[in-house]
Amino acid sequence: MPSSDPKTPEEAKPSFDDPASKEAIESLNSTKTPEETDQTNTPMTGNQEEEEEEEEGECGFCLFMKGGGCKDAFVAWEDCIKQVEEKKEDIVEKCFEITSALKLCMEAHGDYYEPILRAEKAAEKEAVKQLEKEKEEEAAAAAQKSESNEKEK
Repeated sequence: MPSSDPKTPEEAKPSFDDPASKEAIESLNSTKTPEETDQTNTPMTGNQEEEEEEEEGECGFCLFMKGGGCKDAFVAWEDCIKQVEEKKEDIVEKCFEITSALKLCMEAHGDYYEPILRAEKAAEKEAVKQLEKEKEEEAAAAAQKSESNEKEK
């Protein structure tokens, strides 16, 4: 909400359209070759080969999330989501604690996860804005219906 005090600047409104958000999202979906990402062709150990096989089919977002300090929390969250989806249970209810732990971890490692946190805040603000718009439309429709009923009497 804009401030009525001209000395107070309006709060910056993050959005998916701002250049920083676009860049962050594009970097998550990047399909660069190892040479383009400055990775060397050093021999892999057996464990590294297993990890690469697991990650080969993963999306950029998942690779990004696992690349930071919250890999374990993210893997636990992924596992919870998979289990709940298989059982057709309520994700929010069943994975609430794990989701909260992941979010706290991401905030603690904000230097790495900042693009995701920023995009999440923008999505939350957009959802609130949409909800407020829907409420206003419903209130206007109810008021119009009430006026119509009054006129018919």
